[in-house]
Parts: sequence; C-alpha cells; structure tokens
Amino acid sequence: MSTNIKLIALALPYKLGTVNCYLVTTDTGHLLIDTGSSNQRARFEEALHSAGCQPGDLKLIILTHGDFDHTGNAAYLHEKWRAPLAMHTADAGMLERGDMFWNRKKGNAMLRKIAPALFGFGQAQRDKPDLILADGDDLSAYGWDAQVLHLPGHSAGSIGVLTAAGELFCGDLLDNTKRPALNSIMDDVPAAQASVERLKSCGVKIVYPGHGQPFAWEQFSEPQS
Repeated sequence: MSTNIKLIALALPYKLGTVNCYLVTTDTGHLLIDTGSSNQRARFEEALHSAGCQPGDLKLIILTHGDFDHTGNAAYLHEKWRAPLAMHTADAGMLERGDMFWNRKKGNAMLRKIAPALFGFGQAQRDKPDLILADGDDLSAYGWDAQVLHLPGHSAGSIGVLTAAGELFCGDLLDNTKRPALNSIMDDVPAAQASVERLKSCGVKIVYPGHGQPFAWEQFSEPQS
C-alpha cells in the first residue's frame, strides 16, 4: 500500500499558535486525522481541495482526542462532506457535549466556563462519532496499513495511529513547538509517561505531532542537553 501524507497547519484563535491536521491519501482514497478549529474552516477546505480531496472523498476522519482545536470542523465535515467520524469512547462525550473538560480531572474553573465562548466550541461543533476506535484496531479496511493505539495522558481518550512503516500520528501526547517533547498540558501525567514507555517498543520512526513539525523518534528519545 502506498500513502501520501499532507500536513495542513491551521492558525489557532487569539494567536495561540497552530494545530496540525493530516490528510492521508492511499491507493483507495483519503483519510483525515483531526480537523483543526472552526476559525480556519475556509482555509482548511481550500487545502483539502488543493490536495485533490473533494466532498464525498473522505473515507474516515480520525479524531485523536476531543479538544476544540482538533474537532472544530468535525461536525461540518461530517454533514457537508459526508465523512464518517471516529474516535475513542472516553473522549466521545467531549465532542457530543461541546465540553473539552467533560472527562478531565483537572482544569481551571474559570477556563471551563469561558472556553466555549472563547474557542467557538458551541452547538454547531457538537456531534457524535460514527465509529468508536479502540486500542489495536486495524485500519487496513480503509486502505491503510496502520493500527490505532490508545495513548492516554493528555486526555483519557487520546489515541494515536501507527503505520507499518513506523509513522506515528500522536495527537497531543508529544509536540514539537520548541523541540520534540511531551506536551506540557497533561490531565494524567503518569498515564502519559506510561504511553511514552509503551511507544519505545513499538518501532516508531517518524512522529507526526498535533503541534509543530514532524520529527524523528530519536530526537525525542535522546537525552536533551
């Protein structure tokens, strides 16, 4: 199976940086990992069109977790592009309720109240997944030689996708905003550390993070000076 990976980096509101979405094109069609935030919808659709992906072409949208910057366009693409949504059951309520603190242990009380207004995570962005993904699920039925990994830590239902070639799409477990590192925002640090330990024996070669540029696994695993 041959694949092409296109990184689509979308600006976050309030100059909070960027978030990555990945369009994966296989021999049989397109899959999308994450959807960005709703403030960049026109830019996002333009990027999909320019990559040769049109409404009706998306075989599956995989949401690595339920935060607004990864699910902001999910409901829109689900309806307008007729694209099925897939995510882990532990984060599904975040998408369904429009509440990225729904299953989190931590979180500033004020931020919990103002997040929907600040980030546009309102009724229009709420939806239900068509497919619940679990650890070990095989994606070959979608023309992709890859499997789902449950990687809790950033959120309880965070997942990644690992290809047979060692390409890891890790959501917000790891990022590369300054250098390859564990994401600084963790709901469950011990769970995140356990997820990283698990990855050490998974044959990861290249990491495609939710924020920042892709990097070689060795750049993260080597001790930092």
